[in-house]
Amino acid sequence: MYLGCGQIPTFQEEISFRIIYSSSFYNHSWVKSGYSGWLGDLKTHCWDNSDRIIFLRPWSKGNLNKEEIKELQEFNRAVSIELRIELQRRASQWQLKYPFEVQLTAGCELHPVGPIVAFYRFAYQGSELLHFQNSSWWPSVQDEIRAQPMSRRFNQYHVANKIIQRMLSDTCPRFLLSILDAGKADLQRQVKPEAWLSTGSNPGPGRQMLVCHVSGFHPKPIWVKWMRGEQVQQGTQQSGILPNADGTWYLQVFLDVEATETSGLYCRVRHSSLGGQDIILHLGKKNRGPHWEWE
Repeated sequence: MYLGCGQIPTFQEEISFRIIYSSSFYNHSWVKSGYSGWLGDLKTHCWDNSDRIIFLRPWSKGNLNKEEIKELQEFNRAVSIELRIELQRRASQWQLKYPFEVQLTAGCELHPVGPIVAFYRFAYQGSELLHFQNSSWWPSVQDEIRAQPMSRRFNQYHVANKIIQRMLSDTCPRFLLSILDAGKADLQRQVKPEAWLSTGSNPGPGRQMLVCHVSGFHPKPIWVKWMRGEQVQQGTQQSGILPNADGTWYLQVFLDVEATETSGLYCRVRHSSLGGQDIILHLGKKNRGPHWEWE
């Protein structure tokens, strides 16, 4: 499928599609692994126990035809089998110490300006060891003792590397544009956050932990701060932005203060769905909800 100029969706920030293969090697015989597919922060694909792709969104297939889906399933199955064999066989030679975890991340990224950039990376214990470029695997200079022999071995898979190069240079960019176009209603939807305040467990004598909860918002980028007047309060701490079951996001922001110094404190929430009208939550108010400025 060809996407004409008028069909290519526009995004203010870069967005990528990536397939992640994670494998945990507990010992010589016990390995747990799995694939997942992600469009930005949105999970779009998973794989069942037979390595068949499960499409989690109505638009997750993009423009992939049956032959391309079959090829991807078979290739991913072969990669997981061969990688397991190689790592178990050469764990001692490559200084891989049980238990350990490896991760393959393959995909492509669309930037607001410039061409689509493809990537394929191999990581060990969370640190990149190899990256794929121009049909070859290249070692990381940060861990050459492991990376050099692994890159030499990976580069002996000539047929597999040709398939990887074709998928990165052709299949992935086409698929990324098609899935962005098909899923743009979900990706670009604006959902207003709901916000409320609470107190957490006391951090110490004479102190109080204030908590600002913000939930149900989309897209993910958001700005939440504890403030007094126009000043952001130092010591504000933020949890990770976590997913809700409906595809929206949830966040908590904490402030540890003297119990006698809470006067005038408020939580301010800024989000693209609010149209410039911030949510402002003052302590001592019972209400909760979006758009409300509580004085």
